[in-house]
Amino acid sequence: MTTTTARLLNLLSLLQTRRDWPGALLAERLDISHRTVRRDVDRLRELGYRIQATMGPDGGYRLDAGSELPPLLFDDDQVVALAVALQTATVTGAGIEEAALRTLTTVRQVMPSRLRHRLDALDFTTVPRPGEGPAVQVSADVLLALSAAVRAREVLRFDYASAEPGADAAEPRPPRRVEPHHLVTSHGRWYLVAWDLDRYDWRIFRADRITPRTPTGPRFGQRELPGGDAKGYASAHFKGSAEANAWPCTGTVELHLAARAVLPFAGDGVVEALGPDRCRYTSGSWSWIALAASLNRFDTAIDVVGPPELTDAFARLAARNAATSRGE
Repeated sequence: MTTTTARLLNLLSLLQTRRDWPGALLAERLDISHRTVRRDVDRLRELGYRIQATMGPDGGYRLDAGSELPPLLFDDDQVVALAVALQTATVTGAGIEEAALRTLTTVRQVMPSRLRHRLDALDFTTVPRPGEGPAVQVSADVLLALSAAVRAREVLRFDYASAEPGADAAEPRPPRRVEPHHLVTSHGRWYLVAWDLDRYDWRIFRADRITPRTPTGPRFGQRELPGGDAKGYASAHFKGSAEANAWPCTGTVELHLAARAVLPFAGDGVVEALGPDRCRYTSGSWSWIALAASLNRFDTAIDVVGPPELTDAFARLAARNAATSRGE
């Protein structure tokens, strides 16, 4: 028979996994009586957990959020996941690095020894992908203000700093007025996806350049975002596409390299093996010249499969590079 403490922990773990639990099902899962379930629920309530009784044919229980933070319960995998997430917080740019470190220290102090050993064995360093700069820091207060306006669907006013240093002092600008839709993060930067009320169009704003003004404006009705969701819309925007989450220029080539040599550098491209020293590669970019230039990084002979615009881009790039070599 399990101890009372172990039984309480098992009950709490079950209550955390779903919204409503019928009392009979809890009793069956824990192999205890209905009366013991009721007593254990009362004990958890005394510890600070807000457990509501639910109505229904069988009756049951629901774990609600409380006014204070009671003791938390995580299984082994959740503890490791939490620790990994806290260690990678330094690359989010959310301005929570110190808080994340303190939280990780607190969690580690109460870990059982077996979990501390697992965590200590998981030693890693987060490195930005090639082409990524360091994370751009954004105040946590700014992120909270933007997120609150998104959630409340309230018009947001903010000052938006120019990308050029000193430009704002010379030319003061009126605050922007937007209907905030979603916060997204990509490559160490935070962005606000919003409907610009003055330009009457969708816009993506860098959060590190936003200074929110208070109070917020009136509530607004939700608009349909192009592409259906914020992730797809932002991805399309970063690729230079106004229509869909796809590169505006996509081409296919055959590289005189084995597929295994191309795959580590393929990015979001598609690689198809054609033989021991040849593969087909389909990729995209924001322009044909940029695509042709990116394909040269493989440092091998290239045969263009299509389209003709890619062949023309290679010719123009070759002429440009030849002029550069001649010092023209």
